[in-house]
Amino acid sequence: MGKTEIESPLAAGRLGLHPMEQLKERLSLITKSIPKGSEIIYIDYPVYSNIGDILIMKGTEAFFQAHGIRVKARYSVADFPDDLRVPPGVILVLQGGGNFGDLYAKHQLLRESVVERYPGNRIVVLPQTIFYKSELNFGRTASILNRHPDLHLYVRDSLSYEMASKKFKNVQVYLSPDMAHQLYPIAAPEHPTKDTLFFLRTDVEKTPEQEKLERKAGGSESKDWQHLYHPAERKGIVLIMKLYRFTAARGLLQRVWYRYSQHLVDKAVRQFGSYRMIVTSRLHGHILASLMDLPHVVLDNSYGKNMSYYQAWTRDVPGAELSTAEQAN
Repeated sequence: MGKTEIESPLAAGRLGLHPMEQLKERLSLITKSIPKGSEIIYIDYPVYSNIGDILIMKGTEAFFQAHGIRVKARYSVADFPDDLRVPPGVILVLQGGGNFGDLYAKHQLLRESVVERYPGNRIVVLPQTIFYKSELNFGRTASILNRHPDLHLYVRDSLSYEMASKKFKNVQVYLSPDMAHQLYPIAAPEHPTKDTLFFLRTDVEKTPEQEKLERKAGGSESKDWQHLYHPAERKGIVLIMKLYRFTAARGLLQRVWYRYSQHLVDKAVRQFGSYRMIVTSRLHGHILASLMDLPHVVLDNSYGKNMSYYQAWTRDVPGAELSTAEQAN
């Protein structure tokens, strides 16, 4: 099993290099599993409105370009074909993120289906956070993954690494930062004119500590990814998601989505850049603020993803501070 030491990114990187540059540099270790010049198929890229996953996608594409990795085809969860034939030597590369486990079933089912259907191809899962509510589900995943002879799994934090190392006995497991770090640096387009943006989760991963902070903040402005969009943009994203099921238009829709998703990232950058301080419970709120060198405070999510990531990678990033439960009281 592939293993790596868990250490401060400052200790791992070259002396004098900015911590964010060190994290970007550390991503190059993935070329151990996807050598430079490889031919790949990129699977499970996001076609939905979560900017965090879109930032991962943009960082992943930038990584492929930086290392001369040739993408033969791209598929989302909506249009992955049942009859895809993959030539020998082509590597199947699955999107990273925070959907490895039993919270987001359709992505996990696609991941496991790919592992089962292509035992003759190397499969690489880019940096993920692992979370299971059910030990039974975790065991079922392990039984599928352990049957593949050439599976490489990258994880984003020490807890996921420990879980994977124990369960996935026949899988090469590595510790790596998130793919969005490949985008560093992102320049803020304007000088900030507002004080504090509370960029907080509105989904199943929000915590009681976050709710206390929201009450404490009172009437202060609070936003999440969906608040970036106008009603017409939300309808447009839903329409694109529906059209993705029509495979005859796959190439055109993919080009449209890639351009439009860049527009969404640019909106998020402008939003963050207009504030002097960010307070966020979104992991990619934290990562985007770090990519932009903005001062910010990070709150944890419901299962410790943000705290684990901060402790593994970003605790040395200037301007980044981890909130505690006491601060929210």
